[in-house]
Amino acid sequence: MRLTLSYAGFLMLAGGLLLAAVWVFLLRYVPDRAMLINAEPNSFDVFPVRSELLRVFAPRAAVVLLVLLVFGLVGGWFLAGRMLAPLGRITDATRTAAAGSLSHRIALEGRQDEFRELADAFDAMLARLEAHVAEQQRFAANASHELRTPLATTQTLLDVARRDPDTDPAELVERLHAVNARAIDLTEALLLLGRADRRAFTREDVDLSLAVEEAVETLLPLAEDRGVTIATSGDVTPTTGSHALLLQLTTNLVHNAIVHNLPRDGAVWVATATGPAGAVVTVENTGGELTPEVVATLVEPFQRGTERVRGAHAGAGLGLAIVRSITEAHDGTLTLEPRAGGGLRVTVALPAAAPGGGPPPVARPVAALPHRGRVTGP
Repeated sequence: MRLTLSYAGFLMLAGGLLLAAVWVFLLRYVPDRAMLINAEPNSFDVFPVRSELLRVFAPRAAVVLLVLLVFGLVGGWFLAGRMLAPLGRITDATRTAAAGSLSHRIALEGRQDEFRELADAFDAMLARLEAHVAEQQRFAANASHELRTPLATTQTLLDVARRDPDTDPAELVERLHAVNARAIDLTEALLLLGRADRRAFTREDVDLSLAVEEAVETLLPLAEDRGVTIATSGDVTPTTGSHALLLQLTTNLVHNAIVHNLPRDGAVWVATATGPAGAVVTVENTGGELTPEVVATLVEPFQRGTERVRGAHAGAGLGLAIVRSITEAHDGTLTLEPRAGGGLRVTVALPAAAPGGGPPPVARPVAALPHRGRVTGP
């Protein structure tokens, strides 16, 4: 209605200006008295005066303005309806999405104008929201299942101990401690994943090579226990982000490579580099044959490949999911590829630190690694 009135008002204003122009540039120069110069005696020519012209012109001008008003209202209503039809579709789609249905799409056809761009942007937003909600629902279902398992196990152990008075208290405590430790690890992993998804961290200069050294040092006992050799290489690899999250990223990568390895005498290769892709960390490990279909699912929460890894360091199945979230929170890319001959290659590329953006990362002292031939590197 406002657009219709605006169109009609603009048309009336244009008509009024046109009539005013006729008066200013034509009628004002017509004399109000008839003057005949050298007129023929038998001349029947008519010479109208200004008052006569105004008397004839004014009613017809009013009729023209009335016609313009009607035409402006009808035409404006039609044009406004045609122009606002896409906006109505977008509004309906918004109401549908607000009601909880994210699968609806506008799919606006026609030329690439402002309404088409708005509709396409809205469709893209709905697609991202639908995927995000589906992922969150799947994650919540998996998390509740994983958390229910240790709680149910604890309840079973306590019920058995209550029914059997001869149960060894030390063994019961040990088993309860292991189950509780797994529940704590899973909860901490979920909190870390949520922190990375929210990007709730302060950015600082970080050297990924130092983070790799710290992660390898921490996980060296696990590698030695499993008979896995870790080889590191690379120079200073500066980037910008959260040191704690990037340390967790490298730790998860190395831990995943150790745990998902051959039973004995496996190998892990960790390399850092700075190149056109930015600051890059590459972790490879030996292991079983992996298909591209299986590799594509490994970044999903609670996925552990083709088999569930058992043992004290099996993890919660969130390692690579956390790596993906931390990578995306740092505006990086994560690439997983099966290695020829078995195993997995994981590459994380993060934006390199801007030249002169701040002081270089401070090297933190790293304790000497045990000299057992298990870690090689520069």
